Amino acid sequence: MVPLLPTINDPADLRKLDRPQLKQLADEVRACVLDNVSRTGGHLSSNLGTVELTVALHYVFNTPEDRIVWDVGHQTYPHKILTGRRERMPTLRQLGGISGFPQRTESAYDTFGTAHSSTSISAALGMALAAQQKGEERHAIAVIGDGAMTAGMAFEALNNAGVHDDARLLVVLNDNDMSISPPVGALNRYLAQLMSGQFYAAAKHVGKSVLKAAPPLFELAKRFEQQAKGMVVPATLFEKFGFNYIGPIDGHDLESLIPTLENIKQLKGPQFLHVVTKKGQGYKLAEADPVAYHGPGKFDPSVGLVKPATAPKRSFTQVFGQWLCDMAAQDGRLVGVTPAMREGSGMVEFHQRFPDRYHDVGIAEQHAVTFAAGLACEGLKPVVAIYSTFLQRAYDQLIHDVAIQNLPVVFALDRAGLVGADGATHAGAYDIAYLRCIPNMALACPADEAECRQLLTTAYEQNHPVAVRYPRGAGVGTEPALTLQGLPYGKGELRRQGRRIAILAFGTLLYPALQAAEGLDATVVNMRWAKPLDLALLLEVAQSHDCIVTVEEGAVMGGAGSAVAEALQQAQLLRPVLQLGLPDRFIEHGDPAKLLAAAGLDAQGIAQSITQRFGAA
Repeated sequence: MVPLLPTINDPADLRKLDRPQLKQLADEVRACVLDNVSRTGGHLSSNLGTVELTVALHYVFNTPEDRIVWDVGHQTYPHKILTGRRERMPTLRQLGGISGFPQRTESAYDTFGTAHSSTSISAALGMALAAQQKGEERHAIAVIGDGAMTAGMAFEALNNAGVHDDARLLVVLNDNDMSISPPVGALNRYLAQLMSGQFYAAAKHVGKSVLKAAPPLFELAKRFEQQAKGMVVPATLFEKFGFNYIGPIDGHDLESLIPTLENIKQLKGPQFLHVVTKKGQGYKLAEADPVAYHGPGKFDPSVGLVKPATAPKRSFTQVFGQWLCDMAAQDGRLVGVTPAMREGSGMVEFHQRFPDRYHDVGIAEQHAVTFAAGLACEGLKPVVAIYSTFLQRAYDQLIHDVAIQNLPVVFALDRAGLVGADGATHAGAYDIAYLRCIPNMALACPADEAECRQLLTTAYEQNHPVAVRYPRGAGVGTEPALTLQGLPYGKGELRRQGRRIAILAFGTLLYPALQAAEGLDATVVNMRWAKPLDLALLLEVAQSHDCIVTVEEGAVMGGAGSAVAEALQQAQLLRPVLQLGLPDRFIEHGDPAKLLAAAGLDAQGIAQSITQRFGAA
């Protein structure tokens, strides 16, 4: 067959194809996704599962005039391929290349940026009502994954949308029975029960095997199925919200998808289409293990993922996972809480060993924090494993439910600092600034893997809320001790004695700071804690040096450097302070080492900034 994909430069080209050609196009798009992700790394399983849905949506709707909001945005590679970015796919998630998520600045077809989950219905409703107010006849479509439907924000939007009877809003539930971690909660159970009904199975079988040769009868059977579901299954949850519920239908069957979408396009008011897809569809290895292929690195598609010949350095996430199991074995009060990030946060072994003390609450960060507060009220010791950038979503709960009540909740903040290929939406750039201003909160910044385990123990020993921030991936490779021995609370350490200039390092940038200090003959302090600051050590160093430099992998505005400047001012000890950290702009995707170098946070950049400000040694 003559390849079709090279002729598709935008959805207008797609809409020129005949319906029978779309299956071939979908196969070519799937092959394109697999080929590119295997070369660059990225999200694979979710994108293989949305190929036909993407083709159908762009075929039926007049995009970009009709708006599509993808939720979560990591399922948009087929969308990017069909909207003029096919030739740029080899740059996916690379420095200067295209993003792994929708970005409004990247394409007119990326109508809304979605890298965190559960925002699509709110955004699409806003777009639909804006069109209505402006007198524009266009549709707004939210494509939301089943995992994203576990978040309260999605239901807040449904509740709001259901009263707007004239809004041209379509919510497509992409039900693939798999979020990043195994799906949890009552909603997932409800969807599973809905899908397991014998009526649906029988109707689908009869419709396909008997009536497909007679299109009028086939359409009649489908309409009968939609009518009969009201007699067989109780009114759906979504109908109670005011939506017209349609489905479930096979999300890989274009002969079902396209006519259904064409019918929905003619309807007014909030519509809800339940589409069932399979993660990893079309690539057997990903179908068999969609979690492993959720976000793989580079690999050979003909071979699949293979274990490296030599064991990689232990990551901070793995250090946390081992610590959690060890501490749980020692203290029966410990409970682990995660908002749908069991694998990402390193909690698989804990779940296996302590299932009764493991709580995955779904993609519901606000609930996770307040749930942990409730556990703490009853004498348990909750550890909330959460990405730095996801804790932002529960800021009120952090203050109102945990900190004001001074409850002993430990927050294990993974992905602190830059995260590389995931870019600005996932960078943990703000936690030092947003945590250190909260009374009763403490924040530890381990410099390496060994300190990470020790400071987690110290945090657990406290009787108030404490967060421990650590980056994605591995550090310098220091081997953690097997014991559960903490470090002194709120105390730093002198790592190198120099003269004139003192570098105060917070977290893993201690090591490039030590390298920079060699050529400058500078003193280096491993501060360990952004809050409380080790004031005694800080004042001692400030009194014996001419200049202070602070280094942190976090936002420089309001960060640890600001805390140092505030403390010196309060002590009426005037010293020039150079604050080095992440600049006041969003840092996009790319190799973490290159991004740090570009921000002047590698050894060379630190030394250069110090020399420019204070002169050579």
